[in-house]
Amino acid sequence: MAEIRNYVIDMDGVLVRGSTIIPGAQGFIGRLLERQAKFRVLTNNPLFTPGDLSHRLRVIGLDISPHHIFTSAMATARFLQSQSERSTAYVVGESGLTSEIHRAGYVITDHNPDYVVLGETHAYNFEAITKAIRLVAGGARFIATNPDPSGPAEGGIVPACGAMAALIERATGRAPFFVGKPNPLMMRSALNHLGVHSENTVMIGDRMDTDIIAGVEAGMDTILVLTGVTRREDVAAFPYQPGQIVESVADVDV
Repeated sequence: MAEIRNYVIDMDGVLVRGSTIIPGAQGFIGRLLERQAKFRVLTNNPLFTPGDLSHRLRVIGLDISPHHIFTSAMATARFLQSQSERSTAYVVGESGLTSEIHRAGYVITDHNPDYVVLGETHAYNFEAITKAIRLVAGGARFIATNPDPSGPAEGGIVPACGAMAALIERATGRAPFFVGKPNPLMMRSALNHLGVHSENTVMIGDRMDTDIIAGVEAGMDTILVLTGVTRREDVAAFPYQPGQIVESVADVDV
């Protein structure tokens, strides 16, 4: 692992847990910066722009520049651009998603769009979801930023993109194409954004069913940290295995 110079690092469960920094995370990022390693912090959360996320992390004491952050919204916009450089989309999401869709050259509209793009919002709106259902039923291609069914909030879990996508799919009979993890497309997009190859890059994550499988399918070396969802005793049940298991990012040899 010491020879690997590039890193793709999951955010939640690896660097932070909610609004709390995981012990050793700041030191790990500091070692990467000191060594001038190439890295991206990865998140399935499409709510915020990299600038927004950078600010939110800095407030709690983790200094990561927007340049080092890659979101599922960015991956979704890149995928759409690869499909059609100039097209139209109806978007259910916040500025983290809409700004990337605009940057990709798309027009956001509810008038006969080519795509319906579903992300996360602070408050899902029944009228917006109904419109999305009608557009998908009418032939718009259905894209979703990530398959996560729920996410954390101060008072407990809240419905996330995967749950809303399931509602639209049930109503229309049309399944979405999910761009975010565990789709290896998300990893390939991050690698392209970083300008590196999979064979000399390692994926660091806390979930076997999203982070590690995405890294494996993208041809990357993988490190599982035990500060998030997956426990050490869970690992043996999976047909694929991480290259390394460590207690936290503080134990990753950079």
